[in-house]
Amino acid sequence: MEAGTVNSGEQVDRQSRILEAALELLSRPGTPGVNRRAVAREAGVALGLVNYYYEDKSSLIRAALHRIDEHDLLLVAADPASPPEGQLRRALRRVAGPEFLTTQYLSLRLHLWALAQAHEDFALINAAAFERYIDGLATLIGNARPELSPGECRERAADIVVVQNGMWLTSLLGVDEAAIQRSIARTEEIAFAS
Repeated sequence: MEAGTVNSGEQVDRQSRILEAALELLSRPGTPGVNRRAVAREAGVALGLVNYYYEDKSSLIRAALHRIDEHDLLLVAADPASPPEGQLRRALRRVAGPEFLTTQYLSLRLHLWALAQAHEDFALINAAAFERYIDGLATLIGNARPELSPGECRERAADIVVVQNGMWLTSLLGVDEAAIQRSIARTEEIAFAS
């Protein structure tokens, strides 16, 4: 490799560090906003590098929303090595994983949801991500309960998301583990109801 060139692996790593730094800043309670200078400082890179990958603050926020979308899709990803019922149960339980029930993660989600409500571009990204999550969850429900119509699977998925979001929001208040387990049980009841 010639002096002064950067291979694509290093570029991906730097860009990922920058995006992770933006997510970190967005997750801090009370953070009024994210600017590229703060992101550069958090990522340990030059401001010019942040500007190279993200032309403005909006492009950085869009990338953050897309990253959360990717994480959400992993929650409802199918695992062909498992039976359909097991895949669905695991997906319903993943949402209550300890990494999601932290003040930091929930602050990030709330901040991104608020940004999506305040900016049309962000709202479209958020709405599309929500649809993909519902579709993924409905697919898992349909695989586990093939007798249900696609519409019924989608309705159940939407009802489950209400419970999941409620669980996330109330966990900020310090809800005990038993309440979290009851929420998971409720999502399983919705998914597997006759």
